[in-house]
Amino acid sequence: MQDFFYDRLTQQDHAFLLYENPNAPMHVGSVQLFPAAPLRQNGEDGAPGIDLERFEAYVLSRLHRMPRYRQRLAYTPVEGHPIWIDDARFNLHYHVRHARLPRPGDERLLKRMVGRIFSQHLDRGKPLWEMWLIEGVEGDRVALVSKVHHCMVDGVSGVDLLRVLLTPAPTNSVTAAPRWLPRPAPTATQLARDEALRVLHAPIGAAASVLDWLRDEDEARTRLTRRIASFGRVAGGGGALASRTSLNQPLGPYRRTDWLAMDLRVLRAVAKQLGGTLNDVVLSITAGGIRRFLKRTRQEDVRRLDFRVLAPVSLRAAAERGKLGNRVSAWIVPLPVDERDPLRRFERVRATTAELKLSHAALAGDTLLQLSEWTGTGLLALGARLMELTVPFNLVVTNVPGPRDELYLLGAPLLESHPLVPLLGNLSSGIALMSYRDTLSWGFTADWDTVPDLHALVLAIEHSCGRLAEAAGVTGVLSNPQ
Repeated sequence: MQDFFYDRLTQQDHAFLLYENPNAPMHVGSVQLFPAAPLRQNGEDGAPGIDLERFEAYVLSRLHRMPRYRQRLAYTPVEGHPIWIDDARFNLHYHVRHARLPRPGDERLLKRMVGRIFSQHLDRGKPLWEMWLIEGVEGDRVALVSKVHHCMVDGVSGVDLLRVLLTPAPTNSVTAAPRWLPRPAPTATQLARDEALRVLHAPIGAAASVLDWLRDEDEARTRLTRRIASFGRVAGGGGALASRTSLNQPLGPYRRTDWLAMDLRVLRAVAKQLGGTLNDVVLSITAGGIRRFLKRTRQEDVRRLDFRVLAPVSLRAAAERGKLGNRVSAWIVPLPVDERDPLRRFERVRATTAELKLSHAALAGDTLLQLSEWTGTGLLALGARLMELTVPFNLVVTNVPGPRDELYLLGAPLLESHPLVPLLGNLSSGIALMSYRDTLSWGFTADWDTVPDLHALVLAIEHSCGRLAEAAGVTGVLSNPQ
């Protein structure tokens, strides 16, 4: 039995380290808003304020359920592949930070502060996460801004972490944190030995991946045929690039953030009325918003644009819930930004997503990822380089189902939760969506210099939602712009 611990990053998790550069930090984020009163108590001077020490004690009491939060990166001696080891110098005070907005503390100032926080890289010598507790938000609220490197989480595992940090019922008690002892890290000799064994077993591992696809004898031929066909379609279309727009420019180091909350019940009613899915509604709204923004705000000709979004698709099975890391593939979806009519736009989106489902398009990415576990990072590194030189797609739009029930931070109910995605390559903006109770939040990240008019895009998305709902004959409170 070995007396040391380490955990090797998957190639997909490793990819997000490869994608990172000085102008492209690869952390995901979120902004949660809570009422301040349940988190407040009088200090030694008698003035009320957020009890930071109590908040830190609360986070510490939950960390045993998030072991990756006490681990840092190290690298194998020969291949230089990243691994996770326990951080013997872990210090919670480094990761939990405190700030206060100046008056009036409106959401314009909060979004500006979040953009600054989101622009800063995480220190690779420490566990790759931060939490910022921000006081002074108007309406007597407090914001919790979380940053976690994408090599640790995808959207689904990020929601799982939210459920670990927060509780389904209010509580004012903080349980004592279980004792934590870091496990010894492996020596260079031990890692080199394991690397040598891995190289020897690589052909066997690759063959095992193929056999795993064939494990169901009755469906083996169908499963393999689908993978080969999906991979062939992607490879056959690999030379085609999306149109370059003003939203597809080299990135600078600074970020803007914004968000928009929509009534999820209204959006589901639109999907039901039009005979599609919630994701079809989201993509149709995005198409209309991009059309309006590029045409009216940027004065661009949208009639012949080949505008594509990358829509991540979770491959995480039910048994994998609660595990960190990434388990996703993606669709590349052409958006009909040339279409004026919202109903025709929706029909085109619905037809496209139906075709992608029938063609099992996500299997191509999954096939590459499984084989890359045994063939190295060459293709992933090449993909990172191509993202900087070309425009394979124009925008990332990721939609993750969030908690349906109310969650609490100690005694404070979660009011709003807004997700944020990183930018890379020539993608100067990105959209993340997450549902919480009866709200669907749209979180926007953008390059500071390339997209100074980010809020115009937010308003264009809101307008597109209104037009689609009106055309579908659905009424209600569509959105709650901040």
